[in-house]
Amino acid sequence: MAEATARTRDEAPEPLRASLCWLLSRANHNLTTELTAGLETLGLSPRAHQVLQAAMCGERTQIELARMVCLDKTTMVVVIDELEAAGLAERRPSATDRRARVITVTQAGRRKADEADEIIAGIQRDVLAALPARDREVLLDSLAELVSERLCEPVATAQPVRRRASRR
Repeated sequence: MAEATARTRDEAPEPLRASLCWLLSRANHNLTTELTAGLETLGLSPRAHQVLQAAMCGERTQIELARMVCLDKTTMVVVIDELEAAGLAERRPSATDRRARVITVTQAGRRKADEADEIIAGIQRDVLAALPARDREVLLDSLAELVSERLCEPVATAQPVRRRASRR
């Protein structure tokens, strides 16, 4: 693994090696691929796991959940349809807005999310083990700060940036 990392670093042109966008994109793609492989045995995608986790945090509509996990409305419908078909989540009428549907996680969904949490925690530990111990918390805290402040919302553009579709 270290050999592949060194090779990737050496093959990247100098401007990319210093590009925050390229580094985060590369890390996201490779981590998501590893998580996808790790969760395959559960029949769950990283995206579906994120939706389950967000839905367990309180009564949220499909649109609210989509915003929380950065999914477009169409993709969110597909994910919720998959979770419902698997018996992991349900659409229910909102207690406060009869036009809205909230997503609730079933007991089976909670169990599946717990199983996924263990797999994801193991992968995260393994990935972060590549860094010195003192840098692990700094990295996570710094990324959390960026996504809660400066990078909390995408800017408006004439041509919206499409998120890479995950492969299941």
